[in-house]
Amino acid sequence: MTHEVVTLGWAVLLAGAVMAAALTFHPVSERTRVPAPAFFLLAAALASDLLPGMGHIPIETVQRVVTVALIFVLLDGGASLGWRRLRPSLTAASWLGLAGTVAIAAATGALAHGLLGFDWHPALLLGIALAPTDPAAVFSALGRKEIGGRTGVLLNGEAGLNDPAGIALLAGVLEIGGRTGGAAVGHVALVFAEQIAVGAAIGVGGGLALLRLMQHIRLPGQGLYSLAVMAGALMIYGLATVAQGSGFLAVFVTGAVLAGHDVPFEREIERFHDALASLGEIAAFTALGLTITLSDFGKLNAWSDGAVMAVLTLLVVRPVILMLMLQPVRLRTGERVFLSLAGLKGAVPILLGSFVVTGHASAGGSIYAIVFVVVAASILVQGSLIPWLARRCGVPMQEAAPLRPWPLGVRFRSPPQGVRRSRIRSGAPAVDRKVSELDLPEGLWVALVIRNGTLLTPRPGTRLSIGDEVVLIVDPSSDTPEDAVDKVFGAG
Repeated sequence: MTHEVVTLGWAVLLAGAVMAAALTFHPVSERTRVPAPAFFLLAAALASDLLPGMGHIPIETVQRVVTVALIFVLLDGGASLGWRRLRPSLTAASWLGLAGTVAIAAATGALAHGLLGFDWHPALLLGIALAPTDPAAVFSALGRKEIGGRTGVLLNGEAGLNDPAGIALLAGVLEIGGRTGGAAVGHVALVFAEQIAVGAAIGVGGGLALLRLMQHIRLPGQGLYSLAVMAGALMIYGLATVAQGSGFLAVFVTGAVLAGHDVPFEREIERFHDALASLGEIAAFTALGLTITLSDFGKLNAWSDGAVMAVLTLLVVRPVILMLMLQPVRLRTGERVFLSLAGLKGAVPILLGSFVVTGHASAGGSIYAIVFVVVAASILVQGSLIPWLARRCGVPMQEAAPLRPWPLGVRFRSPPQGVRRSRIRSGAPAVDRKVSELDLPEGLWVALVIRNGTLLTPRPGTRLSIGDEVVLIVDPSSDTPEDAVDKVFGAG
C-alpha cells in the first residue's frame, strides 16, 4: 500500500480510538458528577503536550470544526426546548441571554483592566470570551436528572441565546479599528443588533420553511428525513452568516420552531440529531484541547491570572448581575441563586478566545490561556457542585426518561389525526393525580400510560407520576384548544 493510504489508516484509527475513549468518559462522568466535556478538553490538552505532533493542527481548522459542531449542538438545544416551552419564558430568557451577556462582558472586562493590567481593548475581548455559558456541560453535570419547571427553561434558553450573543459582541469589538468613545460603542451596538435581528428572522423564516418542507416532502428512505433536517440547518446557518447575521442564533431558533410539530419520522430525527450533537460536543472539546500548550502557561502567567478571573467570573460577576436582572422575573429566591451560579463555561468561550488569537489582537495568547483555565475550573469545580446546588436551592429535578432500546410503534401513511403523546413534567397539574381526577376538556381522554418502559392500561384509579408518558385521543370534531394537553401534563 502507498504511504498516503497507510497515513490515512492511522488517522482513521486514531479518530476511532479518540471517539471510543470519549464514550467511556460518560459513565465515569455520571458517577463522579464531573461533566464529560472536562475529560475531553483536559485529555486533549495533555495529549498535545505529551505528543507534540497532535498539537500542530492549524487553529483556523479547529475553528471550522468547532463551528460545524456547534451548529448541531445548538440545533439540538433549540429542539430540546421547543417553541411551546420557550414561548412563556422567551422575554426573560432573551433578557438574560442578550442583555445579560453584554453586562457580564462589560463588568468582566473592567475587572480584567483594573486587576490584571490589560489595556481596555484586550480586557473587553477577555470579558466577552468569558460571558457565554454552555448548556451541554450543565446536562452532563446533572447526569440522568434534568431541571424541571421554569428554571430549566430559563437556564437552557439563556445558554442557547448567550452563545450567539457573545460571538456577535466579539465580532463588533474586533472590528472597532481606530474608532474611540461613542463611535466605538455605536459600532459595536450596530453590529450586535444586526447579527441578532438577522439571525432571529432567518431562524424563524427558515425554520417554518423547513417545517413545511418536511411535512410535504416524500423521500424513499427513513434515514433521509434526518439528513434533510441536517442539510436544512447547514443552509440556514450559511444564509444567516452571509447575510451578516448570527448563524448560531438562526439554527437555535430553527430547532425551537421544528420541535413539537408533526413531521414524518419525528422520533428518528430527534435521535439522529441528539447523537449528532453528542458527536459535536466530543469533537469541539477535543479539537479545542489540542490547541492548548500547557507548558507555555507559566510564561503567560495564565495559572494565576486564570484563577483570579475564575473566582471573579464564577462567584462575583455573573451571580451579582443575574441576581439583579432576575428581580422582575417571577421566581423563588432559591431559583434565582441557582440560575446565577449554574452557568457553566464551555466550548464557546474557548472558541471566542481562538478568534481573538486569529484576529491578531494584542495579548491574544494570554487571553486564550486565561479562558482555558477559567473554563477548566468551571466544568471541574462548578460543574461537580451543580446537583448539590440544585438540592440546596430547592430547584425541582426529575429523572430523565430511562433508556428504552426496544421500540413498539405503529406507522401511518399520513399524519395521524386526533393522537397526542406527552410526558408529564414536574409541576404539571397531572402529577400525583388519578386519571378520573384530571381536568380534561371535552373530547380528550387518556388511552395509554407508559411508565418506566411498561405499558399500563389507564383506569379511573390509575395515579400519574412525573416522567410518565401518556398517549391521548382527541376527538377531531371537538374544538379542544391546541395547548390543552400542555396545560394538564406539561409542555414537551
